[in-house]
Amino acid sequence: NFGSLLGLCLITQILTGLFLAMHYTSDISTAFSSVTHICRNVNYGWLIRNIHANGASFFFICIYMHIARGLYYGSYLYKKTWNIGVVLLLLVMMTAFVGYVLPWGQMSFW
Repeated sequence: NFGSLLGLCLITQILTGLFLAMHYTSDISTAFSSVTHICRNVNYGWLIRNIHANGASFFFICIYMHIARGLYYGSYLYKKTWNIGVVLLLLVMMTAFVGYVLPWGQMSFW
């Protein structure tokens, strides 16, 4: 069931995000250096960051498979449920975008 996988991915993202937030600095001038500090100096910081980054990709894979299953079985006929799912998808996409630009690396400026 992809709903269960989505829940597991969400819990993993929240936990790793909390661990990363303990060492992250949100100031524009020091944000990128705090990310490198997490990867180089924090115990298993590189692992937590990679789990967080790859977990986001896996989360979206599960979301798209969940949507595909819903399309295949005709779940879009339940308008309210489908619309709530679309709103949740848009919220997750916005959250992922913010998380993508948060480190203020070179890719954040593109």
